[in-house]
Amino acid sequence: MAKTTKKQPRDSHLTDLEKLGGVILLLIYLALIPLCGAAILNWAGGLLGFSIGPALRQTIWLYLLFAAVALVFHRFLFVCAGTFTGSAGRSFQTLGTALIFFYGLNEILFRVTHLLWGHTINLNDTALVSLDLLNAAPAATVLALVVLAPFIEEVLLRGFLFGWLRQHSRAAAYLVTCILFALLHTWAMAGDHFKLYYLLIALQYAVPGLIFAWAYDRSDSIWIPIAAHAAVNALAVWTFYA
Repeated sequence: MAKTTKKQPRDSHLTDLEKLGGVILLLIYLALIPLCGAAILNWAGGLLGFSIGPALRQTIWLYLLFAAVALVFHRFLFVCAGTFTGSAGRSFQTLGTALIFFYGLNEILFRVTHLLWGHTINLNDTALVSLDLLNAAPAATVLALVVLAPFIEEVLLRGFLFGWLRQHSRAAAYLVTCILFALLHTWAMAGDHFKLYYLLIALQYAVPGLIFAWAYDRSDSIWIPIAAHAAVNALAVWTFYA
């Protein structure tokens, strides 16, 4: 009787140093910046003799995190680039499928929540307008939304956290990263004035969290969810200006 071979978990492609750096950077992004990021930069601005507005604060933090993430994960990013180019057909197919499912599932969920609760807030529009930064600093905010944020969030949440958890449990990897992604964006919009409908926004954010995780899981290249995330944000910015 033939023995069944136990399926080995997929490699996260992360070194121990990258895992340690990922933990630190993820804690900074999820906890330090939301809780005291403004206070830190206001203190720094006071020392330098000028005030730092909300748009500039967001941009500064994103630039710093972008540089730190690129430095810590440069080897991982190079490996994923090789995976992308090595199977370009599958990579682009996954990217296209991710975008189709994103807009399809997001539209369905939006319609369902509208029918059940009269929810009239669209995920993409709310993510931009609620921050009220596009009008204050359009160039910096567009760069943050289309380039910096997708890169940071996908490398940390999908490349690092999902890839690490997937070695132990694929279900846990999907669940944890989807919840964190939804809560991260809901907190950013709600601030200190949390209302019930923000829970509905969190449900909508579960859709891209699931889609981006699937895109990484299927392609095994972090550049696929980065590209999908950037495309979604770019279309949302274009819609805002149209």
